[in-house]
Amino acid sequence: GRCSPPPLSVGTLVKMERMDTLLRLQHVSFMRGGNPILQDVSFQTELGENWVILGPNGAGKTTLIAILAARSYPSSGEAEILGERLGAVPVQELHERVGLCSTAALRVIPGSQTVKALILSAAYGTMVRGRDQDFEDIDYQRRSNLMELFGVASLQDRRLSTLSDGERQRVLIARALMADPEILLLDEPVAGVDLQARELLLSALDELSSDPKSPQIVMVTHHLEEIPASFNRAALMKEGRIMASGEINQVLTSENLSDSFSLPLKCGRSGDGRWWAHAQ
Repeated sequence: GRCSPPPLSVGTLVKMERMDTLLRLQHVSFMRGGNPILQDVSFQTELGENWVILGPNGAGKTTLIAILAARSYPSSGEAEILGERLGAVPVQELHERVGLCSTAALRVIPGSQTVKALILSAAYGTMVRGRDQDFEDIDYQRRSNLMELFGVASLQDRRLSTLSDGERQRVLIARALMADPEILLLDEPVAGVDLQARELLLSALDELSSDPKSPQIVMVTHHLEEIPASFNRAALMKEGRIMASGEINQVLTSENLSDSFSLPLKCGRSGDGRWWAHAQ
């Protein structure tokens, strides 16, 4: 008969388990100007999970995203991104594997860039488009697919400075996906946009997250109405700490939200899976 395979060692088991862990923070703190922004945060995401991180302004959400995106380093504690310890590998390697969409990017992107040039340039992690010969047919096809998904194909020749806030956000997310990252981090992607722009964006995110080949999505917001219906995990923050995290229906309860936002709140889900909340 056939020989049995050798038993798995403990080391092998740990390695197999870690392949499914995409982001891991252990006892992470972050100080700015002597003030604690994050305090003893432990957080972990696994393959197949799409996360929303909620909390009031000043809870530390944007700082948390900056560390997960390898744009900031913890003051103490350990951060692992896609199995690599932050600080032990060149950050550019991580930036190519983790897409970040943040309005902070608008400060460094020239407003004169056209939509099609801006999205294409991100194929190799640059801000400004290179020469045409730097790109391949697959790059142009991917750009076309992303512009179609996020409804910005008709804007491709427009300059970034001429777009509405909603249009700009959809372009920035398409850009963040251009390098085919394993994780997509969104820092308040629908903040300041009108109702139509919000619904267009959330619809595109739902379509994206339902595709098994899509990257894991981690999104920051402070409005339950902005959570795509397909998201299955949530973390609640308050004063630099994670108060609760895990399966979305267990985390987003009226009691937990009231604690996080220091206000009596009632929350629930509509028939289409979308969330709502209001003061009691």
